[in-house]
Amino acid sequence: MVTVFSRRKLLKGPGTAQILGQQETGTRRLAHIGYHASHEQFAPRELLRYIRMAQDAGFVAGMCSDHWSPWSEAQGHSGFAWSWLGAALEATNMPFGVVTVPGGWRYHPALLAQAAATLAQMYPGRLWLAPGSGEWLNEHITGGSWPDKATRNERLYEGVQIMRALWNGETVSREGPIPTDEARLWTLPHAPPQLIGAALTPKTARWLGGWADGLITVNQPEEALQEVIDAFREGGGTQKPVYLQVHLSYASTEAEAWRNAHEQWRTSVFDSNVLAQLKLTEEFEAAAKYVTQEEMSPSVRISADTEQHVAWLTEAIEMGINALFLHNVGRNQEEFIDVYGDKVLPRVAGQDAGGGKYEHP
Repeated sequence: MVTVFSRRKLLKGPGTAQILGQQETGTRRLAHIGYHASHEQFAPRELLRYIRMAQDAGFVAGMCSDHWSPWSEAQGHSGFAWSWLGAALEATNMPFGVVTVPGGWRYHPALLAQAAATLAQMYPGRLWLAPGSGEWLNEHITGGSWPDKATRNERLYEGVQIMRALWNGETVSREGPIPTDEARLWTLPHAPPQLIGAALTPKTARWLGGWADGLITVNQPEEALQEVIDAFREGGGTQKPVYLQVHLSYASTEAEAWRNAHEQWRTSVFDSNVLAQLKLTEEFEAAAKYVTQEEMSPSVRISADTEQHVAWLTEAIEMGINALFLHNVGRNQEEFIDVYGDKVLPRVAGQDAGGGKYEHP
């Protein structure tokens, strides 16, 4: 990197922007509970309505996906996350995270740095990014070949360094692996957004521990989840937050809960290597053709019993998770938000339904 000048000292660590963390109330651990907005499943206008409803119901944070394509025809959408985030941040007072890929395919990291800096300047302390190594489903549109995981991780780390340098006010030039020529951000964020690294395996989590500001992973059997968290801690993430995205399916009956999960999310239950390599929505459809309802568990928590949902979330909180982002995979978002706000959130988040507003700096 050639640094022509720097306009401010680089801010590092969790203190640079709002980090969601656990609280202690007596002997109970309380975690922040957020709502996941799935762009693959709903039009942006619908998601904006759902995120407002979620805040009113007691969710205190949000996150969203950033896809070019959905995983299935049944999901049917894929709005542009960065346009939507501006509207969501204005419409609520919650912090938001976005899962994105700075590896230089669909997005050059300088472009992501500018997009994030603009939002972070308008809404200080309320934006974090979850950088990942990507899926071919979303990155193939710019042409070229899809590299192996090691190369994708190299480009991920390079992209992160470019973004952090730009947020620090540096002028950045690099020859590779992501060419960058005298890039400079003229509008800087009040504080650099936190980079909460996305990992599905212990190997990736351990690597992230050394440079990410935190970890986000997905629900899986308790032993496997603990291995991911332990690897992150061992890799350098001892004092850093851990977030969990929880795929779940709630409905008023067991049959509907299982049917919703199978219809909407069966294309997403595969090993991370498979998810990263398939190119087209049609390929995901073909791969999932023979997935049964029974095979949806445990990657999706499926139940019509709110007590079971309380138990599942409590187990995660007791593992030391700082924030849970709940993704109801069915299309019954209003029902999910209403029931969770009434019967689940007060139990696991220690707040009255409709409370828990987030006040940003």
